[in-house]
Amino acid sequence: MDRTGLGRLDEVQRDPYPLYGRARAAEGLLHVPELDAWLVARDGDVREVLRRPEDFSSAGALRPDVMPSPAAFAVLATGFGGRPVVVGTDGEEHQRLRAPLVRGLSPARVAAVLPYAAERAAALVEEFAADGRVELMAAYARRLPGEVVGRIVGLDPADVPAVVHGGHRAEELLFRPLPEKEQIAAAEDTVAGQRVLDRYARERHRDPRPDLCSEIVASVAAAPGELTADERHEVVSHLQNLVIAGHLTTTALIGTTVLHLLRHPSQWELLCAEPERIPAAVEEAARYDTALQGFRRVTTRPLTLAGTELPAGASLFVAFGAAGRDGARHPRPDTFDITRPPGRHLAFGHGPHACPGAQLAREQLRLTLLELTRRLPGLRLAGDRPVVMRPTMIHRSPQELHLTW
Repeated sequence: MDRTGLGRLDEVQRDPYPLYGRARAAEGLLHVPELDAWLVARDGDVREVLRRPEDFSSAGALRPDVMPSPAAFAVLATGFGGRPVVVGTDGEEHQRLRAPLVRGLSPARVAAVLPYAAERAAALVEEFAADGRVELMAAYARRLPGEVVGRIVGLDPADVPAVVHGGHRAEELLFRPLPEKEQIAAAEDTVAGQRVLDRYARERHRDPRPDLCSEIVASVAAAPGELTADERHEVVSHLQNLVIAGHLTTTALIGTTVLHLLRHPSQWELLCAEPERIPAAVEEAARYDTALQGFRRVTTRPLTLAGTELPAGASLFVAFGAAGRDGARHPRPDTFDITRPPGRHLAFGHGPHACPGAQLAREQLRLTLLELTRRLPGLRLAGDRPVVMRPTMIHRSPQELHLTW
């Protein structure tokens, strides 16, 4: 994609909602050149695609927006990974890859990690509570989810920053245009995180523990003894995908939720006065501006969707974010309202690929709002620092979120 095309893509990604509105109003599906895909924007159509994985394959669900340079690929080749992961597979392979995640993120496992998450949320807020000002993304939103998912996976806290940083850099490398020198640096950071995960994979194979890393290793390892090279690559691919999904999505959701609450001061004040509304606020924030705007799908055969005839191999962008603003499902869809009666939204997906970590994300957001409303009820957006959204459809959030109180 040339610079003009990347500029248009940036514009769409920073605020996709006008495009979503046009797509919902169109007859059939709207083809979007910037996404190189047909846009699936109506709630009913999104649900239909997600219910039919045999017709709409997840292969290429995370197709890069930008292809790294050969030099960056050469660095990536020195690391681990590159194997199929749960979000990009179908059928039996998807079920095999998903099974340890479902076990590892079970309600019991999530409940067990909540005391630690609450302790870390309180400690992180305490670090800046007396300052009167904070950039929330760096000081809190990028830290809590990484620490929590690291705990579930079984990482030593000292290793979490390198793994989290590697995940951020992998996302940058695949979804943002970077100069070649910066691509190489991002690839090096990505590989550094992979090497930490590979060390854990080998250690847990020799000495299993009651953590998610051991679950994943056990699901991959075919025999006792040292892991084979292929097994190491598969385990690291799986762990890297899990850690990225586990922290980047929740990081983004924390940022967008706090942003919209503070852009609607009466809603923030209501939440501070009535904290029992926090679970409803979590659901409304996810519906209104979900962190994961959507995934790609590919048609496996010629078919018709929403009146549009599609050939085999057609690329779709299935927009969870657009479905959340569909007035046919959600009355007053463009209004942010935490008093809204509960409704079924698609922020965490639907069908076989529904997010297994949805409850963990919800709980971290709940703990965050409990802590912020209790400690900093005077919170407001810093008027001297305009909010700019990150140009991505994968983990939509503010680039920075400057707050005062």
